[in-house]
Amino acid sequence: MLDLRPQKVERTPDEMLRHLKGAKLKPRFSIGVWYFYPGGGRFHDAYVEKGTIVDCLEKIKVMKDEGIVDGSLGVEAHYPNEVNRDNIHLYKGLEKETGIRLITCIPMLFYDRQFEFGSLSNPDAKVRKAATDRLEESLRLNKELGTDVCVIWPGIDGYENPFGHDYYGMWSRFEGAVAEAIDEVPGMRVAMEPKPYEPRGNNIYRNTANGLLFARNVEALLKHRENVKLLKDGHAMVGLNPEVGHVLMGHEDLPGAFASVLREGRLAHSHWNSQPLGNYDQDLNAGVLGIDQMLATLLVFKMYTYSGFYGIDINPERMPVEKAIALNVNALNAGAEVVNGLDYDALVEAMYDPAGHRGAVEETLTKAWAPKGTSMKKIPR
Repeated sequence: MLDLRPQKVERTPDEMLRHLKGAKLKPRFSIGVWYFYPGGGRFHDAYVEKGTIVDCLEKIKVMKDEGIVDGSLGVEAHYPNEVNRDNIHLYKGLEKETGIRLITCIPMLFYDRQFEFGSLSNPDAKVRKAATDRLEESLRLNKELGTDVCVIWPGIDGYENPFGHDYYGMWSRFEGAVAEAIDEVPGMRVAMEPKPYEPRGNNIYRNTANGLLFARNVEALLKHRENVKLLKDGHAMVGLNPEVGHVLMGHEDLPGAFASVLREGRLAHSHWNSQPLGNYDQDLNAGVLGIDQMLATLLVFKMYTYSGFYGIDINPERMPVEKAIALNVNALNAGAEVVNGLDYDALVEAMYDPAGHRGAVEETLTKAWAPKGTSMKKIPR
């Protein structure tokens, strides 16, 4: 299990300067097989013919051969429709041939007809048990394969009409089911992905703060001795997987949201794309919108020692998936190099003494991204 405890370290100015100068931000990427062959939606047909999991994995092999990705790449897939015990040999074969491994098996808790009124929060005990069983089996598969984390997206849990809704029961049922599953498969961390809305009008855990409360509440319910010991040793058994698009849909500040998760040592995974504030979930390529938020968040990742995967979570409806993945890798690597090239002496001085260094943060950022040869005006002191 990835040790997230270094994320919680709060540094003095001198310690922060040494840390930033001594560390290098170098993203490692993961991709989800679900967007290799995007389906249609409410308003348009699919623009590509549907492919199989074999087709997806073959595309990954070609991308590695062409240098778009390397052997450090991680793969994400949903259980049981994209990864299951009948096809797990395909993923194992991919790892043996290329070094590219499955890093999370995500339980499909949002698509099936039986989950019309929620999965783990459903008031119908039979439906809730079916969802809990699926989560437990997903956790077992994750543990057997030695994945990094089991991501959970409660996309269908929530409501549209706020009148006459059992909020306490909704949260208690979901959190109790997650705790029950973790205790059945101890030692396997989960990471929940909050989202404000879509497909439900109001999703059960709308924002980062809701996610942190969820994590604390679930951990308080854990009883298995292995889980209790890990918690006592300072490990998070329940983390978060914030997605850039979901955070911005909720009008949150991206670096602040991620920093609040890092502060508790709960950033188990991250999902990257671009998104305008609010709006529907667009899953645009990283670096297309909100470059300021992207750079600020990458700096937060370096400041607070995020060492997990940068999961590319996109919907490349109108371009080949290989091209989209290459664009995302390039954008995030370029952003990381901007952050690595910052003048950390000037930045840290301004960070801890803003009154004595007015405008220095902006000057540091502009110098970092300005093309070579740009004529720069001298900033008055």
